[in-house]
Amino acid sequence: MSFNNKVIWVTGASSGIGKALAIELSNQNAKLILSSRNKEDLEITKSECKIPEDVKIITLDYEDYTNLKPIADEALTFFGRIDVLVNNGGISQRSLVKDTAITVDKRIIDINYLGVVALTKAILPHFIENNAGHFVTTTSIVGKIGTPLRSSYAASKHALHGFFDSLRAEHHNDNIAITLVCPGFVNTNISKNALTGDGSPQQKMDKATANGIQPERFAKLMATAIKNKKEEVYIAGAKEKLGVYVKRFIPKLFSVMVRKLSVT
Repeated sequence: MSFNNKVIWVTGASSGIGKALAIELSNQNAKLILSSRNKEDLEITKSECKIPEDVKIITLDYEDYTNLKPIADEALTFFGRIDVLVNNGGISQRSLVKDTAITVDKRIIDINYLGVVALTKAILPHFIENNAGHFVTTTSIVGKIGTPLRSSYAASKHALHGFFDSLRAEHHNDNIAITLVCPGFVNTNISKNALTGDGSPQQKMDKATANGIQPERFAKLMATAIKNKKEEVYIAGAKEKLGVYVKRFIPKLFSVMVRKLSVT
């Protein structure tokens, strides 16, 4: 697969992984549709792309998931088609279960799961009609394991794996590819924007996040995974990847390990 003249819609493109990925894909001659809630930041991302004239902007809010279909219909008019949808937007969490209001649980599920599902469903008929398409979704290493302070975040990311595994099986014969990208710690503002137990943002950078992979490096690895149509890929440090395999093969050991894990 080459990105040359492919039309790729990237959500969460105003910062972090999404911004870095947009710039990387532009450098590989893709045509882009960029989305997030913040139009001004999207304009900055667009200006840093290789060919800004091949970049379109449309704002959306995953939390407003019942109103994403008209946005998807408008996005389809920009280039007449979409080849790849990258569901990258989302929000994280930094709170214990006992301290987390149920409204915070709901908001995280609405944004990270239902918003992604709604946008995917809005584009799915287009992919079926074309007998081609590629859904790429940024989940998390925490989509494979659960850690302290991430209960609702982990639940939302686990849910994405179940949904997209089912979608992959249902539409294999429609030539629709599914790639689940599981980041570990990446040096972005995700921890600053993460919700605390009362729903307010944490507003500080975690040490683990600050020491994470640089988003530009992550974007190159993610682009390669998309190009190769990987079904699932872990882009993380060695210890984070190890956790996934220990959980899978030695779950009791993982239960001991995760209690001692530093996740902030």
